[in-house]
Amino acid sequence: METIRKKHVIEQEEESNNNNNDDWQTIYLIKIYSATRKDLIYTAINKAYALTDFNIHNDIHKQFEFQKQTILANESLTENEKSEAIRMLTSSYVKNKIIYNKGTSRVCENCNQKCLATLYCEYCVRNYLKNNFSNWTSGNDDIDNLIQECQMKTLEPDSIIEWIPYNNLKNIKYLTKGGYSEIYTAEWIDGQFIESDSNQQQLKRLGEQYVVLKRLENVESANKRWFEEANSHLNICNRWSDAIVQCFGLTKDPLNGDYMLVMNKLNTDLRKYLQQNHNQLTWKERIQIAAVIIEALLRVHNENAIHRDLHSGNILFHFGSGKFNISDLGFCGPADKPLKSVYGNLPYIAPEVISGKYWHTYVGNFIWTTTIY
Repeated sequence: METIRKKHVIEQEEESNNNNNDDWQTIYLIKIYSATRKDLIYTAINKAYALTDFNIHNDIHKQFEFQKQTILANESLTENEKSEAIRMLTSSYVKNKIIYNKGTSRVCENCNQKCLATLYCEYCVRNYLKNNFSNWTSGNDDIDNLIQECQMKTLEPDSIIEWIPYNNLKNIKYLTKGGYSEIYTAEWIDGQFIESDSNQQQLKRLGEQYVVLKRLENVESANKRWFEEANSHLNICNRWSDAIVQCFGLTKDPLNGDYMLVMNKLNTDLRKYLQQNHNQLTWKERIQIAAVIIEALLRVHNENAIHRDLHSGNILFHFGSGKFNISDLGFCGPADKPLKSVYGNLPYIAPEVISGKYWHTYVGNFIWTTTIY
């Protein structure tokens, strides 16, 4: 898929150059395809995963060591690219250690708790966030509690859910109407947290980055069940950010008081990707795409959650990683919708849901089968 991806990027760059409103996309793509050749790094990581024999390397530590050695032996990468690939592998390895509570722990030199992370301490990160609770508010106690509960489950610095002041966003532009929500693009001035400085007991930020804003309807009227579901889905987004579009937090539009999700900016959706690359895609590549999305859907179901509005328009593609991610998890329709109400893209809704029966994980399977068809 590498050749197809590069061709698609070139087409996207040409389109951006012809549209002054999309100049930031060109800049974004240049950043992705810089000297580190991110596409080759992701290809090498995917190859290392594919070569892993899970019968031989039967725990996450053995899998990590094998994958690391595979990267080091890859002659197509420069030394800097190998270092970046290993950094990314290590980040995923540490995250899995915390999620599954497996692997060797260490005593943190700052808080003296046993932690599983190596380059940071998950407890220090949570303590930093907790100590900062009094320094921000959304103006809504329920929203504050939602964000604080998510922060106390943080796995790593770059997966933190936070309250993002609206004045920390600039160049906000309407993009489209997505289902029941208006979608905007914006630049986040400070950017997400990316790492923890253990010595200074601080969290460092990425700096300016591009994001998507999704307007949420009637949050002020939302019931307890909506907040419980939002908590679950926000945590799933950040536990599995390799498969689900990452959500960085929430903000509030001061003009109308609407709350908005702040999410990672990806490049296109599955529908458009297939339309633009229909003649070049082989059946092997199509099956690989389906397998990746099935794995992402499995992660959602393993968390006892259901994607209620899965279709090709909210399966998004990232040029840099060459990966498809599921979006719109759990935020379909207004926040005050009745329990048994039906929201979604009608052609993809299972008949039993339309007839008023309960949602079940097999409904998600039905939706994905319809999407593939």
